Amino acid sequence: MQGVDEISHNTWIHKVSRAVIVRPLIETSVTPNHLTTLRLVAGLGAALALAVGEPVWSMTGAGLFVLSMLLDGDLARLTGKTSPGGHVYDLVSDATSNSLIFVGLGFGLRGSEYGLWAIPMGVVAGAAVGAILLMVMRIEASEGARAAEIQGAAGFDPDDAILLVPIAILLGWSQGLLVAAAIGAPAFALLFVFLYRRQLFGGEAPAS
Repeated sequence: MQGVDEISHNTWIHKVSRAVIVRPLIETSVTPNHLTTLRLVAGLGAALALAVGEPVWSMTGAGLFVLSMLLDGDLARLTGKTSPGGHVYDLVSDATSNSLIFVGLGFGLRGSEYGLWAIPMGVVAGAAVGAILLMVMRIEASEGARAAEIQGAAGFDPDDAILLVPIAILLGWSQGLLVAAAIGAPAFALLFVFLYRRQLFGGEAPAS
């Protein structure tokens, strides 16, 4: 069963996912963990496809990553099939998929003007994304689900930023994406540590 979550995700990714994938599955035998596993498989496939470094494979990787994001829906909440273990599985799937997509991107761009430097750039970006989600897991373990959620604005959620990954790849902006991720992901990880330092290192949560 999926994670304990009384509040639905409000990202555009989840809104689309609920409409086109999750709601049609409510009355079927498909379980939340089935979707999470498919999301993980699609995410791994996306990273491997990008790592090939060929245009066709890059397009395939972008498509698989979009599919992976859409499979990250709210089936557990909508069906009442929630559990702490399922929630952890969902977070691990997110961390793995969202981290490895940058690692795959770095390997795929090893033949670009960045040369072999593209590989550590991708690893740095992926490690930062993974670190953020690991910190989220640590906070939620002690504070409860959504305790580390950063509020969005104008209908957009910070999690929607991951949509830029497949869009940039499809538009041929992979090299710029890699540079932005190698700089931006570690910077956001540091910002996250600052915002949630009290939850991470002890003491009361900072005022919102």
